[in-house]
Formats: sequence, structure tokens, C-alpha cells
Amino acid sequence: MAIKKEDFSRRDFIKNSSIFAGGIVMVSLLNPLKMVYATKKPHAKGKWYGIGMDLEKCIGCASCVRTCKVENDVPDEPFFFRNWVEQYTITNDDEILVSSPNGGMDGYTQPVPDDQIYKTFFVPKMCNHCAKSPCTQVCPVGASFDSPEGIALVDQSYCIGCGYCVQACPYGCRYVDPAKGVVDKCTLCYHRLTKGLDPACMMACPTGTRIYGDLNDKSSAISQFIKDNNCAVLKPQLNTESKLFYNDLSQEVH
Repeated sequence: MAIKKEDFSRRDFIKNSSIFAGGIVMVSLLNPLKMVYATKKPHAKGKWYGIGMDLEKCIGCASCVRTCKVENDVPDEPFFFRNWVEQYTITNDDEILVSSPNGGMDGYTQPVPDDQIYKTFFVPKMCNHCAKSPCTQVCPVGASFDSPEGIALVDQSYCIGCGYCVQACPYGCRYVDPAKGVVDKCTLCYHRLTKGLDPACMMACPTGTRIYGDLNDKSSAISQFIKDNNCAVLKPQLNTESKLFYNDLSQEVH
């Protein structure tokens, strides 16, 4: 994908950031209910990737997390993840406990006695690859962008590590690589997709929890998954048009 980009100095960055912030305030004051988004679903035919999570199948093994770290050279230190798994525990008193020790790789210890648990389950998390991605909108240098297939990517050669996109992502799916000083995130293994290979996390899942495919293809695995299940997205009120779909998503999940 050829993308025209310009070189920015830090002075340009500060200047443009001020203009951008002022513009956002002005748009909000004039029309607070209308937003301008970075991308929309294309009208032309072509692949438009979506992801599904079959929560009934997730066993919290975190094989997806380990494989992703190896495949994408994610730092070994905790708190740096392209994807992770959370354990939700709802007690009989309606208390909600969420844990994800080292992204799920360290296993889970249940602090609640069995007789006090109403229900417990695992929820895999990753980039939602939103059609209206707020992270892409706030990038001041164009390093964050969407591929023609609807995958949110970061051109690390242009990223200045300002962290705006990290703060803008409502799902907590971005981080600044401590060694490179630039932003990193899930790319749905775009380097593999372009070679006709499946994403590493999909290959590693032993239970078939993770599904992906072309949303424009009605016969694809993801299209069938959405059709056959009661699916929902995280934080729908934000209108990001998330393309990460969960079946039977409990209202306690955020």
C-alpha cells in the first residue's frame, strides 16, 4: 500500500497539535453530536477483516498470548501485550472481579470460594480494528493508519512515540515499545495475511475460540459466526464500529 507522508519536525508537531486540538474544541462546540472519522467501510468489493471470539470455548490457556509475543517480538516484560486474556468472576453478591496475571500467561488463582461464585469465564482481548478508529484520528504524523482491508496499523518509521493513540484507544490495545520508543499493537499478523497465512494467535488456539475472516464474504467463517450467534462488541456506545465480535457477551465485561 503506497501512502504519501511528509517529514515532520518537532516544531511542526507542536504547531499542528495545537491546531488539531483547537479544531476539535471548535467542532465539539458547534456540533457536539457529529464527529468526523478517519475511515469508513469501503463501498467497493474487497476483503474487510473482522474477528470473532467464541467465549464458550475459551479455557484461559493464554496460548494466543505466548505465540503472539514470539511471532511479533513483543517485549517479555509484563504489561506489554498485543493480546491478552482476562478472567471474570461474578460473586453471589454481584461483585465483579477481573484478573489477567501477566496477560494470562502466569495462570489464574481464584480468590473466591466456589460456593460464593455466581459465574466465572474468560474473555480474550485484542485490537478491535475499528472502522472508526479513534487512535488513527489523533495521530499527528500519520503513523497510525488503516489498511485497505480495514486493519489498524502503525508505520513505526514515522511514529514519534507521542502516545496520543495509546491514550485515545478506548480498549487499551496499544503500548509504547520500551526499546524502540514507538507504538506497537496487534496487526492481525498482517505480515502473515499478505502471504496467505493465518494470524499466529488463530493458529495457536487449541479450542477454536478465535475466528477471523472477510466480513464482505457471507460464506466466511466470521460471517457465519455472527449469523449463528448472539454477538456484541465492547463499548458500543462509543460508536467506533468495532470489528471484534463476541458471542453471548455478558454485560459485566468492559
